[in-house]
Amino acid sequence: MATPTSTAETEPKWPELLGSNNWEGLLDPLNLHLRTLILRCGDFIQATYDSFNNDKNSLYCGSSRYGKSSFFHKVMLDNPTHYTVASFLYATARVSVPEAFLLHSLSRESWDRESNWIGYIAVTSDERTKALGRREIYIVWRGTTRDLEWINVFGAAPESATGLLSAKSLSELNKNSDGGSSSSSDEEDDERRPKVMKGWLTIYTSDDPNSPFTKTSARTQVLNRIKSLLHLYRDESPSVVLVGHSLGASLSILSAFDLVENGVTDVPVTAIVFGSPQVGNKAFNERFNKFPNLKVLHVKNVIDIIPHYPGRLLGYEYTGVELVIDTRKSPSLKDSKNPSDWHNLQAMLHVVAGWNGDGGKFEMKVKRSLALVNKSCEFLKDEYHVPGSWWVEKNRGMVRREDGEWVLDAPDEEDLPVPEQD
Repeated sequence: MATPTSTAETEPKWPELLGSNNWEGLLDPLNLHLRTLILRCGDFIQATYDSFNNDKNSLYCGSSRYGKSSFFHKVMLDNPTHYTVASFLYATARVSVPEAFLLHSLSRESWDRESNWIGYIAVTSDERTKALGRREIYIVWRGTTRDLEWINVFGAAPESATGLLSAKSLSELNKNSDGGSSSSSDEEDDERRPKVMKGWLTIYTSDDPNSPFTKTSARTQVLNRIKSLLHLYRDESPSVVLVGHSLGASLSILSAFDLVENGVTDVPVTAIVFGSPQVGNKAFNERFNKFPNLKVLHVKNVIDIIPHYPGRLLGYEYTGVELVIDTRKSPSLKDSKNPSDWHNLQAMLHVVAGWNGDGGKFEMKVKRSLALVNKSCEFLKDEYHVPGSWWVEKNRGMVRREDGEWVLDAPDEEDLPVPEQD
């Protein structure tokens, strides 16, 4: 939802925008074309928040309000015909997780008792692909909007990520261990083994044989669908961009690593994330950095507390290249003391649109509606007269029947949750 106000800059080649040179010379000052890409990725993520049904009174709580065919039109994405939704992604968890991430209907007749819609895979349309000369594939993970309570209750303990390693990598890792016969407790203490936060791994790898939506884990859904798309578009210069905010950012980094670790090594695979918690330990980062086609750009608000969680004391490290911004630079935002505002995605996108470096003056470089900041918060100054949290369903989804009764409206047939085909 951003339009460049100037096109004077030379456009870097697509691999450069995806970090082939680790974004050298593109971050300070922030290159206009990279700025536009970052904002597009943010808008893809915002679409998951705008479409997620979080009303526990609804039979469809935890699903997308909009179906694949009309998804980008209904979330009012700029240029919705440039992209098509190839797949929806669903997740479950073998253990209890905070409601900030997985929500379920109060009704016993709900669409699914254990699964949640967790994001989608989108591709550039045929027409857009011809215009660009490449096929762009996006994996978009849903995160959390304002509720930060999960940081205190989500599993912060590091857990071995060897289950994500290819057979070849696992064999090499075991050979480097003491005799290859370490006990399970010794394995967990082995600093050479990549580890990631248990919470991320649980949601990414859990399945539910009883659910038609999560018979396979989110991990399996992504690996299978992306490899299929890369084969389908093998002659169209494909690339894979993973995007997410908050918990979704962590899943983006984790799944980007998983894709490349398990064979996607011949195309660019880049995660562009916002407000990401730390994902893994030193061994995870070292393994991550071995792949030349695998990159991460992390847009981080300097006062946001979430990127510092779970913390170095537990062995976690930051992953990727950082674009550090500061929401306090914008003259349009309140001097908020609310950590949720510091972590708000639309606030970060607003600042990206006007960011000119830590020492530069905040000045909008692309045309982007200021009102978007208040989609799910009240961070804009009152003088702009934009209501807070204004993106809501009309009448909270209630409709009046012919008999005069008010009831929750049922989705259109095209918007009903439908299991993805294997």
